Amino acid sequence: MIAPILADVRQQSKHPVSLFSGSSFNVDAERGLIGFCDFILSQSGEQIDVTAPVVTIVEAKNESVIGGLGQCIASMVAAQIFNQRSGIVRETIYGAVTSGTNWRFLKLVETRAWVDDREYFINEVDQILGILLLPFQL
Repeated sequence: MIAPILADVRQQSKHPVSLFSGSSFNVDAERGLIGFCDFILSQSGEQIDVTAPVVTIVEAKNESVIGGLGQCIASMVAAQIFNQRSGIVRETIYGAVTSGTNWRFLKLVETRAWVDDREYFINEVDQILGILLLPFQL
């Protein structure tokens, strides 16, 4: 259920967007920011390599959206470092945790993370798509 929504982001974006799933995202081993991503949206027209800037999406384990927040924040910190090393500085890094039916959005500005105070449900797919498209409209 997650991949079709993310594929819609690619189709609806006015800018190139690539979708990666299960790709290696090793950014900083000393800080433990290594591993495989659940999903990454990248502002690139090519589906070859992850390129900056990136948005991270974490698939909730055991349907626990709240339980995925820490993993999402860690992946957003990795995305922030990845973007900076690529020479692309974005004030805000975006992320999401989803079970497929429930979505919770996050943003990271410098060293401070914010979690949206509401959860979005699959029947609000237009709002979910709008939020996911936001980083690629900037």
